[in-house]
Amino acid sequence: MQTNSASNSNNTTTILKAAWLIAVVTVVSKLVGFLRDIIIANYYGATTVSDAYFYAYQIPALAVILLGGIGGPFHSATVAVFTKLIPNLKEKPPEVAEKLFNTFLTASFIFFTVLTIIFFVFSNQIMSLIISDGSPELVSLASTHLRIMCPSLIVGGLIGIYYGILISYKEFILPSLSPIIVSVVIIGALLFTGGDKTGVVLATATIVGACCQLLLQMPRVRQLGFKIRPNLDFVNNTNFNNILELLFPAILSSTIGQVHIYIDMFFASCLEEGAWTAIGFANRVFQFPVGILVTAFLVPLFPLFSRLVGEKDFDGIRTYFNKGVGVLLFASFPIIIGILLLGQDGIRIVFERGAFNDNATFMVTQALWFLSFSILPYVFRDSITRVYYSFNDSATPFIVAFSSIVLKVFLNLLLVKKLALGIGGITLSTSLVTLFNAVVLGILISKKIKLDYKNLFINFLKMMFAGAITFIICYFIAGLMEIQVLDLLSSAPKYSYEFIKIFVIGILCISIYTGLNLALKMEYASELTKRVVERFKKWLIQKK
Repeated sequence: MQTNSASNSNNTTTILKAAWLIAVVTVVSKLVGFLRDIIIANYYGATTVSDAYFYAYQIPALAVILLGGIGGPFHSATVAVFTKLIPNLKEKPPEVAEKLFNTFLTASFIFFTVLTIIFFVFSNQIMSLIISDGSPELVSLASTHLRIMCPSLIVGGLIGIYYGILISYKEFILPSLSPIIVSVVIIGALLFTGGDKTGVVLATATIVGACCQLLLQMPRVRQLGFKIRPNLDFVNNTNFNNILELLFPAILSSTIGQVHIYIDMFFASCLEEGAWTAIGFANRVFQFPVGILVTAFLVPLFPLFSRLVGEKDFDGIRTYFNKGVGVLLFASFPIIIGILLLGQDGIRIVFERGAFNDNATFMVTQALWFLSFSILPYVFRDSITRVYYSFNDSATPFIVAFSSIVLKVFLNLLLVKKLALGIGGITLSTSLVTLFNAVVLGILISKKIKLDYKNLFINFLKMMFAGAITFIICYFIAGLMEIQVLDLLSSAPKYSYEFIKIFVIGILCISIYTGLNLALKMEYASELTKRVVERFKKWLIQKK
């Protein structure tokens, strides 16, 4: 028992260290991505050109972000299979692992090359179908952008395989850092050219950045012992079949998620100009804090889940699942409060300049408010999905996601068409569908393992109570600030009030929320506070 306890303690420490490290790197990556979005907004605003780019970008995004990104099917399938094939991370990979790597790489390259040709040839028909209510100018421009960016399909799957290999070897930094490359290339291209009237520069920079992202991974994977040798050993290959058993349902599941986006695109095309751009920016703002949280904790947890399943250590899975989800939920409530109270101020500071006007700010804020409610089910859904993948089950998440398509269409019809909620109706339907997926996946996992929901639910109620009290207090203080402070700053520099409001309310929110959770003896608050204090003390000692 002492050995197991010591092992659990070491695993927890390792996960938290990895999480902190990944969080820092991801913050840097997200900040650069945020700067990219600011520059795109400055040059293109929320217009037909920006709409065309973001409509067309959804297909490359499917490959580079959803399929090939961290947590995507190619990354997840690679980690799930290769962690079981590599007995010693300090030695060169066994021959079976290297051959499997090349088989997987070759098959992915062939498949996505064919897909790229199809999308290039039929780009106009594809965009006409997706944005059927859009103007001919919008469809034509989006088709041009798609033809430029469709080679990203080839790059995306390969990136995911390289990510999976690196993370199997506990190399977390490079995969977390490499998305910066795309953002840097786009920023450089726009600043150098000053943008253009059609957005072709933006689309071209996107595909160039994706290629650079892949090239960045290759030297380190080669150093680990994986050399590129095309391999067509697809038949009667047990390990490759294991990958396919995970991969195809996971790809379909991600594609189903993309179908939800295409449904949103269809409904957004009948709204005002810039509607889809606003939804896209709202998603990026949403993904900034949530993406950091999910990436930081689930990237190191997923290989651990896979190993624990292989060892049949179900108690370990329950322990680390509760810790991971608990921390994610604990951090989610202040984010929701911040978005509801400070979202519009933050968007105004970040985006409102150049071609991005006050109306665009309101559209993004409206979309973000309704989207913020999906944070809680989002982190639970992504966490529980990793448990399914650890059991080599990607079929169940796919079936659940597939079943929600009808729900997505119904909610969009109800909220956008019938209730006329516009942009907010689209993102509210996204939140409700995410909740549906999380609940169903949480129930069905009992067929594989009985998770300790009781303890998690008790802690969740404590967080929700603390979050509600925090929101009420901060809401009234924000109202008082608007009355008292706004007049005093009438002659101050632009956005002075927004900066002061974000700083004051932000500090109050974190302080009140953490204090209430500590008073309620919520374990995640105590553990995180203790670790932050310890790190601060170490920092002071080093300074002395």
